[in-house]
Amino acid sequence: MPRDKLTKFHNKFSEEAEEVITKFFPEKVAELDGLLKSGQFSMTKIPEVHSKSIIPISHPKDGKYNDVDKHTNKKRKLSHGEEIEQMAELVAVDLVPCNQFIQDLVILLKPNIQILMEKCNMIKMWIQLLIPRIEDGNNFGVSIQEEALSEVQRIEGEAASFLDQIARYFVTRGKIISKVVKYPQLEDYRHAVQELDEKEFISLRLCCCELRNHYLILHDTITKNMEKIKKPRSNNAETLY
Repeated sequence: MPRDKLTKFHNKFSEEAEEVITKFFPEKVAELDGLLKSGQFSMTKIPEVHSKSIIPISHPKDGKYNDVDKHTNKKRKLSHGEEIEQMAELVAVDLVPCNQFIQDLVILLKPNIQILMEKCNMIKMWIQLLIPRIEDGNNFGVSIQEEALSEVQRIEGEAASFLDQIARYFVTRGKIISKVVKYPQLEDYRHAVQELDEKEFISLRLCCCELRNHYLILHDTITKNMEKIKKPRSNNAETLY
């Protein structure tokens, strides 16, 4: 009985995988191509990418800086507790918002990245289940399976790197924003935030393009070699010996 259930699962899994390749992949290519050509990813949107959120500039409380001696004009060393108290007094920041324009694109693309990884995992397992037992000779079809499997694994890894890129952007932006809050008089940090946002927009646009290309490559590679992937060894192989 367990073997019968496993066979049924194997057959159903194979049907689903083939449907993903023949139907789902072309649909995603068209969807992502339309998204890429939409106004959301147009290069003319770059001026809108720059965050319009205002990062408040800290001002001294009652016009006095506690860490500066007016007579000597020298900074006094503060304990850790005094530094925290002074920051609370000087900087009244409840929330520094993220770049909403970038955030909306991330929300749009992130599910597509996750879906690609999920489908790659499915196709990878499908190909692995089709690999026949190890034998001498007649392994040309097996080599095609291995090549296809390698391509799927490569694309799955690249999709995972897109998620890492998004996480690094927010961490990097947070560090620069903290510098802006700490040194509000330095405009370079503010420009650095704008440059980072612009760079991330271009990266997300490229990510959308790569997602489309990945689906197209997977569909093209697998459909062209479908016969050898499904039947890597010919049925009359035994007659050759």
